[in-house]
Amino acid sequence: MEVNTTRRSAGLKDKIPDIQQTLDMVRFLKTRQPGSEPLEATFELNDTLYAKANIPPTDEVYLWLGANVMLAYPINEAETLLESKLKSAQDNLANCEEDLDFLREQITTLEVATARVYNWDVTMRRKEKGGGDDEGEVSKSKSPNG
Repeated sequence: MEVNTTRRSAGLKDKIPDIQQTLDMVRFLKTRQPGSEPLEATFELNDTLYAKANIPPTDEVYLWLGANVMLAYPINEAETLLESKLKSAQDNLANCEEDLDFLREQITTLEVATARVYNWDVTMRRKEKGGGDDEGEVSKSKSPNG
């Protein structure tokens, strides 16, 4: 459970900067005037592959949704969609961090309880090996928590 939550958290930490970068670009494209010069940009196709493009002023953008799906959105809709995706990702990341803190606390509690039970068992075995000299003490502590 901890590993899955950590993995999900790492995935969200990777996605949030990408969403923010895309949102910033959509906002930049939104500010461009219809009669302005085309913008020359270098954009990333892959980790090591870049391409140059001339971007004329436009009123729609294409968003890569994943799973080989790309859709055209009007700029205002794209901005709204990306803002909601960013907020959702940030909320999910906060929930993951909270869940991880809770899981770590529960793991620590479980480890302490296991150690107490083990120590109680060791004490009981020593008393049994000793021949039962301390019968009064054995009957007092019948539970691992004392």
